[in-house]
Amino acid sequence: MKVLVVEDNERVAQFIAKGLREAGHAVDQAGTGRDGLFLAASEKYDVIVMDRMLPGGIDGLSIVETLRTTGNKTPILILSALAEVDDRIRGLRAGGDDYLTKPFAFGELAARLDALARRSQGTDRNAALEVGDLKMDLLAHRVTRGGTPIALKPREFALLEFMMRHAGQVVTRTMLLEHVWEYHFDPQTNVVDVHISKLRQKIDAGFAPALLHTVRGVGYRLGAE
Repeated sequence: MKVLVVEDNERVAQFIAKGLREAGHAVDQAGTGRDGLFLAASEKYDVIVMDRMLPGGIDGLSIVETLRTTGNKTPILILSALAEVDDRIRGLRAGGDDYLTKPFAFGELAARLDALARRSQGTDRNAALEVGDLKMDLLAHRVTRGGTPIALKPREFALLEFMMRHAGQVVTRTMLLEHVWEYHFDPQTNVVDVHISKLRQKIDAGFAPALLHTVRGVGYRLGAE
């Protein structure tokens, strides 16, 4: 999952970003309203965390309203110290999909973001992805193939989730670097190839047919031949 965090309090922003990255998500950060609006409008995100009170001449609700007016439907979680009912109503009516007040528990924030992402992607209530006999339970954070549990590290889980959401499609190295890692340029690293190799060993070794394929000169594809 690729997340944009728009928060001017650096300590809070780092707290959120660190937790999301440890869970295997890619995170971009913006500390002002202008930077937040620019990133939200120019990049593709699965979900946005939006603080209400921001420097830079544009507050969080103005960003939300601008995005909705221009047709941007990215799920937005509004984060604010303003906790009155009228404040929450205003945030939701501005176009926010959820509203969480400060202080907050990271676990609740992460759960709400997962729910927003699943809702927007149209996943079922069990939040399950399937490609052949390979299954991923997003709520339980569990992967099995043919009923056999497969242990994945957070980055491997994020990589496989992205591949499963794009099953049958050729996914390029650049797409993986941007959505699974948070590179907006090619750092000339073999990190994708290394993780793909490890993931292939876990989901294909001992199983048939092979599901993770290399498309030479292009990228990778998940699915049976």
